[in-house]
Amino acid sequence: MTENIMVLGVGNILYRDDGVGIRVVERLEGRYEFSDNVTLVDGGVLGVNLLGIIAGTDNLIVVDTVMNHGAPGDFHRLEHEDIPNRILAKNSLHQVDLIEALTLCHALDHVPRTTIIGIEPKDLNTLGEDLTPEIESRLDGLADLVLDEVKRLGGTYSLKAS
Repeated sequence: MTENIMVLGVGNILYRDDGVGIRVVERLEGRYEFSDNVTLVDGGVLGVNLLGIIAGTDNLIVVDTVMNHGAPGDFHRLEHEDIPNRILAKNSLHQVDLIEALTLCHALDHVPRTTIIGIEPKDLNTLGEDLTPEIESRLDGLADLVLDEVKRLGGTYSLKAS
């Protein structure tokens, strides 16, 4: 039986780089067709309200900003086992809400295997719907990391016909 894979973009598109997770999901939706076991979701800033969405998947790939004291545009990958320890440092406010949702999944006896694919942001505080140039230039690379993760988990994809 093929396991379900959910790609969940989180963030607030009104605060520059904070919307990078949503922008990656939009880019993937616009360019690729995915196998039936792969679902793309714009999670926005739903936080704990994501519980109903994530509780039904086997594998969860979260795309978000990750503040890890790196340079803007640095990529980060957090594995399922490492996420609670890393979140103690509050790398991202969305990740804190997401961890709360994943914790509530324990009550349902189903916590999806979770990987966070993230990017070090430059600007999370300025109102504006455009990503900073440093992050915009890395968007394809971030999307490629998500595609690699989808493939690793047993999902497939192909370019959409023009």
